[in-house]
Amino acid sequence: MKRTRITGLPGTVVLALLVTACSGGSPSERADRPAVITVDRESALVDEAVTIRVSGLRAGEKVTVTAETDDAGGVTWTGRATFTADRTGAVDPARAKPSAGTYRAADAMGLFWSMEPEQGSAAASVFVSDVLQRPVDTVRVTARAEGRPDAHRDLARRWTAEGVESRVLRLTDDKVAGRLFLPPDGRARRAPVLVFGGSEGGVGGIGAAALLASRGHAALALCYFGCPGLPDTLKEVPLEYFATAARTLGRLSGDGQERMAVMGTSRGSEAAQHLAQNHPELIRDAVVYGPGDRYHQGFPDGTRPAWTLRDRPVRPGPIALDRVRGTVLAIAGGEDALWDAAEMSAAIARRSGESGRHRALIYPEAGHAVGSYPYVPAGTEVVHPVDKVSFSLGGTRAADAHARADAWPQVLSLIGR
Repeated sequence: MKRTRITGLPGTVVLALLVTACSGGSPSERADRPAVITVDRESALVDEAVTIRVSGLRAGEKVTVTAETDDAGGVTWTGRATFTADRTGAVDPARAKPSAGTYRAADAMGLFWSMEPEQGSAAASVFVSDVLQRPVDTVRVTARAEGRPDAHRDLARRWTAEGVESRVLRLTDDKVAGRLFLPPDGRARRAPVLVFGGSEGGVGGIGAAALLASRGHAALALCYFGCPGLPDTLKEVPLEYFATAARTLGRLSGDGQERMAVMGTSRGSEAAQHLAQNHPELIRDAVVYGPGDRYHQGFPDGTRPAWTLRDRPVRPGPIALDRVRGTVLAIAGGEDALWDAAEMSAAIARRSGESGRHRALIYPEAGHAVGSYPYVPAGTEVVHPVDKVSFSLGGTRAADAHARADAWPQVLSLIGR
């Protein structure tokens, strides 16, 4: 099978932009000169925070800072914030609250997650990414103050580290369908991770898998329905398929299953918990986003079982977690509009496995879109790709962004043990 080597751009430590001549007084003394944009890294993974600082202004001067990029679908997205320079003539978005813009509180990465499309509602729009064909998104940061020339800085937001390899897995050849991401050669290997989505179907979690591989985790973004040779919707999916996927990931990664983790979202959380419970020899830890704590019927046909086991339907009922070798980490929003993921996450955290109590991270104002990686704009309304019904995920864009930024490092810590 064909492998694709994905390359990124080299990073730098500190880069300052001063679009100005060297003669005359300091920038703070000349209102006709552009501001100075300082960035700690001009190239970083999309889930990594960067520090942006604007200086060279006069105390109390207004400046509008924007971050702009085109998604893989050609749509321009822009984050915007207006600040008042402090007494030193500088603005630090991590500490300064915007007076206007696309977000409202001090936030170092607010310009990124709050981006809005040039047309349409941000809540109902999807930022289109293409990890394979366009592994780097270029974001232009601009500082604009009245009477001054604009200052610019281009940043590279990378979906993969240099040297990450990718290959397609096909049902006919590999017994499972999806896309495998392997870490760069020579990088210390961490636990392999099996990643899949929910009732939307198709290959889920490609972005997360690419970012995990960039950190040393071999990761398989798995399709379990909606791909050739598999069920067309979430109905009668054999749970044995996920164990086959885990074994395939272990074999192809060369890392075995001693530390393997599984990451499932929404309806996929049922299969993730089942796999951790019934195959502790394969899976150590499970991360579940917007989860249920029980098996449910199929979707969109609720009269059919979602899952089968040994060719028999799996009836609705609780998912046992007492044989899980490691930890189940449940992550949910208190304003989830699809189902009561917060209460079900709390129920998961009340249970214990072989290593002790499971865990829950519950964000009261967030909705269903709490997973997984941060700093990429996401909406709170979707049209479901299977039944074409439009619905709200609940929560707010700001609360969801906070949840992802807070939870992702904890996820990486758990699976990176």
